[in-house]
Amino acid sequence: MYLDHFKFNDLPFALTPNIEFYCQLKSHHEALNTLLFCLRSGEGFIKIIGEVGSGKTLLCRKLLHCLEEGFFTAYIPNPDLTPLELRRAFARELGINPALLQDQHELLGIINSRLVELHAAGKKVVLLLDEAQALPLESLEAVRLLTNLETEKAKLLQVVLFGQPELDEHLNQPHFRQLKQRITFSYYLSLLSREELDTYLFHRLAVAGYTYGALFTQKARNLLFQTSRGVPRIVNVVCHKALLIAYGRGERVITHKMLKLAIQDTEAATLPNRSARWYLSLLLGAGLMLGLVCMIIA
Repeated sequence: MYLDHFKFNDLPFALTPNIEFYCQLKSHHEALNTLLFCLRSGEGFIKIIGEVGSGKTLLCRKLLHCLEEGFFTAYIPNPDLTPLELRRAFARELGINPALLQDQHELLGIINSRLVELHAAGKKVVLLLDEAQALPLESLEAVRLLTNLETEKAKLLQVVLFGQPELDEHLNQPHFRQLKQRITFSYYLSLLSREELDTYLFHRLAVAGYTYGALFTQKARNLLFQTSRGVPRIVNVVCHKALLIAYGRGERVITHKMLKLAIQDTEAATLPNRSARWYLSLLLGAGLMLGLVCMIIA
């Protein structure tokens, strides 16, 4: 593709969450520190909320990479599961074959025994649920019931929920007040600021092996921020397409005109609509004039 053209070692804007490209942006860094502190302290429920494309999955994988040997992690990336399917998925993550068990009561019993065994071995068990807003409501309640498993002195399971804002809508329902009360820490991932966009771009390009100056002009970066609204996933999609356009043209610098073409081919990105802004300004101006006329007449 364009790797040789730009002298990249790797694709800088691939959509697959790759922790090698993890950028210590303020919001993500604070969220990661919060997660590590809470899990080491033995907190029961932790919630991370972020908009679509804000980097929740990458943060989740970075957390998995950062946890020490004293942790035993169970990772469920797609929790659109019934309560029984969720328990079976959790059992498999614990090294249990749920097919050997007869019913849910037996399944819960063997899960509890396995958690006690891991606790006795000095392991803190952490269940990480990505895309938690997709959890059916009855399965969300099943997660809460799993955290009831405990010894006389300690919880046997900690849970981290990564989800979109819709997860908060679920938790605000009255019948989830018990679960909401157990969430000891929560964090909302913010999107990229204009300054962070530059940091994000330069970081990913450097990790990909690019060391040949500014690849995107400042005008292109300004347009990228305006149209992506600071969403990292949209930034990645648009930048990838812009690189393809530059490669096809034999260019080595991304201008705002190339970026504009990439944006036009990306449904999630929105170009500024000058005619709409002009029409809105006209309406506002007419409204002000009408107000002044009414004041004079009165």
